[in-house]
Amino acid sequence: MEITKGARRAAIFLLLMGEEYASEMFRRMKPEEIRTAATAMGSIDKVEPDEMEEVLAMFVEAFEGEISLFVEGGDFFRKTLEKALGPEAASAIIKEIEDAQREIPFDWSRRINIDTLASYVEGEHPQTIAMILAHLPPEVASEIMMVIPNEKKGDIAYRIALLGQVPEEVVRDVDTALRRDLELVGASLGKTGGLQVLVDILNGVDKSTEEVVMELIESESADMATEIRELMFVFEDLVRVSDKDMREILKKVEGGQLTLALKATSEDMRQKILGNLSARASEMLLEDLEVMGPVKLSEVEDAQMNIVRAAKELEEQGTISLGGKGKDDILV
Repeated sequence: MEITKGARRAAIFLLLMGEEYASEMFRRMKPEEIRTAATAMGSIDKVEPDEMEEVLAMFVEAFEGEISLFVEGGDFFRKTLEKALGPEAASAIIKEIEDAQREIPFDWSRRINIDTLASYVEGEHPQTIAMILAHLPPEVASEIMMVIPNEKKGDIAYRIALLGQVPEEVVRDVDTALRRDLELVGASLGKTGGLQVLVDILNGVDKSTEEVVMELIESESADMATEIRELMFVFEDLVRVSDKDMREILKKVEGGQLTLALKATSEDMRQKILGNLSARASEMLLEDLEVMGPVKLSEVEDAQMNIVRAAKELEEQGTISLGGKGKDDILV
């Protein structure tokens, strides 16, 4: 929770006034106000004279001091909360504050050399690697996936897709051990594994890595591979294809499906499609949209997915390019 200047000032004032006064104030405050003030109080270790003077001047318009104030903010607000709310309610608020202040696991990975991190991760068991990649920021996980040997990529990706909820303490233990090995100071909190996590990773890897991973997943579960492919490229992503390729895609799409697909899409996507139709076809499409009544969102999404499937079929045939990631896809 970010501590505002106002919250800090209020916290300093309460610290200066003492436990009895702060307890009485807490009795008059709303729960959210108590959480804000208590969090600010718990973060304070030292208050300089000029800051004390500023705070007291705002509240009582009088103070001159030359000494610093050192406080045990955490102990103070714990005792104050207990006096104001009772031990049980105070403990609940304190736990909520402490949970909010805990660090996010593996966030430190953004700040280190990817090759160094990958060299440590590679030596772990595939299941441990899967857990680590699932909790790394997607852009970091993608970079590591690309440097992992090809013979391991598919197995690790499959484990990520099947990964369920990992106990938070297990995640934190692995985070701490890896961070210690790398002699870094970092942070904490994590996601679970699953298809979307794997998709986020694959969306950042190069084409060759994606192919290796998908080949293994296809051999293990064709249904899972299909679901992953559908999650990896969505209708709105078509706005990035070239106009030439968009015209090839539109040749494969029935008019009714196209009208449905445009019923709920961005203006950029709508203009992309209209701009690649003939003037007459564009005019007819707009007329159809105007007279079309309410439709189920599921029908719109099905129509959009059918267009995406058509686009992917054309890409597999080598007719168009939907773009990709990594150096293999850069045109120079």
